Amino acid sequence: MEEKIRHLEMIQEVINRMASNSFTLKGWAVTLVAGIFTLSGNIVDNVNYLIIFIPTITFWILDAFYLSRERSYRELYKHVSGLNKDEIDFSMDFTPFICRQNKLWRCMLSVTEISFYLPLFILSVIVILIAYT
Repeated sequence: MEEKIRHLEMIQEVINRMASNSFTLKGWAVTLVAGIFTLSGNIVDNVNYLIIFIPTITFWILDAFYLSRERSYRELYKHVSGLNKDEIDFSMDFTPFICRQNKLWRCMLSVTEISFYLPLFILSVIVILIAYT
């Protein structure tokens, strides 16, 4: 039983790291967008404002990547929790547990990702429109 608990702890540590990375990416996304707006200042230039969308989209993809991996490790966790003591092999291979909901594009369109990055994207567009008027 000790082996099973240790294996589950290992998987849980990976899940925690993925969630922490996701949280950090959201913070960096907001910081970079705000920083770009601040540094752009009075310079009303198409290029400066289009640069804002690069980190937003990049962090959205990275965040979805971490969410995808987190979901896959959660499936691995469920699998390992159902194993018998003799079947524990300490495998951290999550690839057999990648399912439809764990695909990158599905994670990008998940409620948690859309509810954060879409408002950030819309807010950026609004600020750019206000700057041009």
